[in-house]
Amino acid sequence: MYTQKSFVLKPAEADKNWYLIDAKDQVVGRLATKIADILRGKNSPKYTPHTDSGDFVVIVNADKVKFTGNKLDAKKYYWHTGYVGGIKNRTAREQLDRHPELVIMNAVKGMLPKNSLGRKQLTKLKVFAGEEHKHEAQNPTKLEL
Repeated sequence: MYTQKSFVLKPAEADKNWYLIDAKDQVVGRLATKIADILRGKNSPKYTPHTDSGDFVVIVNADKVKFTGNKLDAKKYYWHTGYVGGIKNRTAREQLDRHPELVIMNAVKGMLPKNSLGRKQLTKLKVFAGEEHKHEAQNPTKLEL
């Protein structure tokens, strides 16, 4: 009896594409799920969970994203300075004013695997606050969400 072998994509065989996404007037969580799927490679029929088979994503207009409900004032971003008693926090409104690219980075980071593969996949995400980005040479394909 013949049994069919499972397909496993080798990392060297994965063809990496570049996508450009405009985040203007997009809801953060819904945008982050689509970005995480592209970074992991789930949009490809050759998806293999344990390999880095995803594509590169360039996000522009990160400062123009939206939050639903009361999240602009209620949602908090926490970090620690490394010193005793050094826990800090900011609301989503303050974070959008100071570091808008971190809002999308943190949302996507929470949707990736919590291991070395997830950290490697996060490096393929490039976020820019304004309209300009420095990856024109890669010729990214504009992706409408």
